[in-house]
Amino acid sequence: MGFAIMESPKILLIGKNGQVGWELRRTLAPVGRVLAVDYPEIDLTDAAAARRLVRDNKPNVVVNAAAYTAVDKAESEIKTAQLINGVAPGVLAEAAKQVGALLIHYSTDYVFDGTKTTPYVETDAPNPLGAYGRTKLEGDEAIRATGGNHLIFRLCWVYGARGQNFLLTMQRLARERETLRIVKDQFGCPTWSRLIAEATTLALRQVLAASDANIFKGTYHLAAGGSTNWHTFASRIVGFVPEAERRCREVAAITTAEYPTPAKRPAYSVLDCGKLKKTFGIQLPQWEDGLRLVLGAES
Repeated sequence: MGFAIMESPKILLIGKNGQVGWELRRTLAPVGRVLAVDYPEIDLTDAAAARRLVRDNKPNVVVNAAAYTAVDKAESEIKTAQLINGVAPGVLAEAAKQVGALLIHYSTDYVFDGTKTTPYVETDAPNPLGAYGRTKLEGDEAIRATGGNHLIFRLCWVYGARGQNFLLTMQRLARERETLRIVKDQFGCPTWSRLIAEATTLALRQVLAASDANIFKGTYHLAAGGSTNWHTFASRIVGFVPEAERRCREVAAITTAEYPTPAKRPAYSVLDCGKLKKTFGIQLPQWEDGLRLVLGAES
C-alpha cells in the first residue's frame, strides 16, 4: 500500500479527549483531514459500531488513541477492559484493512513482567502481570493477526498537562500535603503525551510519503530517553511547584510492598527505542527535558 500521491489523507482519530488523543488533534491537523471522535460518539465496547465507524467514513489512516487505562480498576472490570483493549483493536484493524487504511495503535510497557534489568526491546517476550497488560497484549496480537498494515507504538509512563496522570496528581498533592510517600523501586520512562503525538505524526508523514508503506509495518517502542523511578519523578515535579504554593516539605521513598495495589506493576519497564530511531530517525528527549518542556520551565 502506498500513499505517495495522496495530498490530503483522511485521518480518523479515535480517543480525541485522552492524553495522547488531545495532542494528536493538533499535530495531525497539518497532515490531512482529521475526523476526531470519542465516547459517546463511538463506544469501543460495541464491535459493530466500531466497524461501522471505519466502514462509513472510509479513512486512509485510523489512529486509535483510545484505551481502558485504569490499571487497578481493570482487575475488577475485566470484561470492559477486554472489550476496549483486547477486542476493539482487532475489529478496527480488520475494518481498516477492508478499506485500505493504515492503523496506528498504542500499546504499553505493562505487557512486560519487569524481570529484566536492561531496557526491553520489541522482540522481548511479553508476560503481563495484570488485567490491563493482558488485555492490551490481546489487542496487539489481534491487530497483527489481521495481516493489515499497522504501526503499534508501545508507550511508557504517559503524562501531560490535562487528564488524569502522575504529573497532575503530584502537583495537586504538593499543594495539599506536607509529606508524600512515593514508590522508589519501580523504574520506567516518563513520557510527555505531546512528544508522543509529535513523534507519531513524524512517523506517519514518512509512511505517507513512502512508495510502499508496508516496509514500516510493525511494533515500535516510543518513550522518553533515560529512566527513573516514581520517587525521583515525583521529587522533580514537586520541585517545580512555586515555593509560595508548596505545602510539601518531604518526598519520602517507600517500597512497592509498602504501597499495595489491586494490580501488580512491573518493577522495571524501561523501553529501548533504538528501532524507532533506526527506522524513522526519531528520538525523544531525555525524560527530565520532557518534564521541563511540559512545565514551561527554563532548563
